[in-house]
Amino acid sequence: MATNGPSLPGRLQAILWGALLCAGVSRGVTQQVSDPLAAQVNQLIAAHQGQVALYAEDLATHQVLAIHADTPVKTASVIKLAILYEALEEIREGKAHWDEPIVLKKEDQVEGSGILSFLDAPLTLTLRDVLTLMIDLSDNTATNLMIDRFGIANVNARMESLGLKNTYLYKKVFKPPTGPMPADQPKFGLGKTTAREMAILITRFGRCQLSAGAPTASDLSLCSSAVEMLQHQFYRDAIPRYLETIDTSENGTAIANKTGALNAVRNDVALIGTTKGLLVLSIFTYDNVDRSWQSDNSGELTIAKLAKVIIQAWAPDGLSPEALKPAPGKP
Repeated sequence: MATNGPSLPGRLQAILWGALLCAGVSRGVTQQVSDPLAAQVNQLIAAHQGQVALYAEDLATHQVLAIHADTPVKTASVIKLAILYEALEEIREGKAHWDEPIVLKKEDQVEGSGILSFLDAPLTLTLRDVLTLMIDLSDNTATNLMIDRFGIANVNARMESLGLKNTYLYKKVFKPPTGPMPADQPKFGLGKTTAREMAILITRFGRCQLSAGAPTASDLSLCSSAVEMLQHQFYRDAIPRYLETIDTSENGTAIANKTGALNAVRNDVALIGTTKGLLVLSIFTYDNVDRSWQSDNSGELTIAKLAKVIIQAWAPDGLSPEALKPAPGKP
């Protein structure tokens, strides 16, 4: 990682810097490193009344910022990225299709975020419709429909196959667990992950890493559809809050993100297109003192401020929606 410290050679300094961050020295970023970004991030984390886990990477330069990045955390709705990934893999394998009908029944409707709970049922939608609602509006009913379609066991097996050992979907939203549950389910609720693992997962969408080998044209189309869903994310008060300064409805957004929220939890994971390539930000706040549902919730503000200082340091030339288009070999 680039640093203003004068002593060690750049490569060695980057290695030591990353190791110190991953170790979680002090409460956030270690004070032992003379780096302006480290100081800013450390100050923001220290000011937050709660816990923070963060993983950020510039995929072009391989600069990494990792703070408690391997600590298991509550996903809230961020786990819906794992369901979307499983859907793409099954579409790729011919086991599912964008236009296949999904029937919403009255008994499927659950409370919380989304719109399907307010519509008359029965109602027939397409698989693409339901996935779009699950991502863009974080629709809980849509999420449960997708869990019925693809299966909790399949989602978890897929995550394990990717090496994501701490990313796990436990149950449906606003439904009790069924069958034998891991002992840590009560602690995490809907799902668990780590900041690093969720960064790895969302990066697979941006780089179109659906399977071994170079992506095919069909794979790229699938990845593009997923990234476009994430670009249309309705909830933009965390990572995008201070980064979007234009009317993205006309110009297109350079941020493809998925949020998650509980009373004491605010999370956001994003691919960010810059003029030099892709950045990934994965930020989880939990055990938050502020449990309000206002737009200035402190968890969301902390995430927004962290995103701002990281982008200012790593992408001073600005953002670019074009960088979000999946392509073979993209950094």
